[in-house]
Amino acid sequence: MFDIGFWELMLIGVMGLVVLGPERLPVALRTVRGWISGVRKFSDTVKSELSEELRIHELHANLKKAEQGDMTNLSPEVAESVKSLQEAAEMVNEPFKKIDTTALDSMISSSLEKSAANQVPSSKILSDSKLGSDSLDKKLFESSVVSTEPVKDENK
Repeated sequence: MFDIGFWELMLIGVMGLVVLGPERLPVALRTVRGWISGVRKFSDTVKSELSEELRIHELHANLKKAEQGDMTNLSPEVAESVKSLQEAAEMVNEPFKKIDTTALDSMISSSLEKSAANQVPSSKILSDSKLGSDSLDKKLFESSVVSTEPVKDENK
């Protein structure tokens, strides 16, 4: 790629040793190695994403060809694309078909039964609230009244 030979690498190593010294050279090499590995990972990611996008574009073009031909007399590559799209659609829908809801339904029904058994009748709630509402209103009124007496300053 860069057409660097052994002697060029040796020259770079000796220059690095002279410039950085023996203490900082290993740290610099680790840093450069980290940068290079990061660039490689990034390029691999970009390559995989581009190839995936190209594959999707090809599938889309083949699907359009199949739709224009009314899905009859398809070429082998178009038929393969349609088949792979059908398989992908089945894989996406498959997890939703296998959900077993019997345990969830029994749990919901039992919790509804328990809550219905523990519920207090509304007539009792109304009667309790009428009894205590007068004393509660009086306490709220007393706590909200602001005193009109002047505040005495003890420092004077």
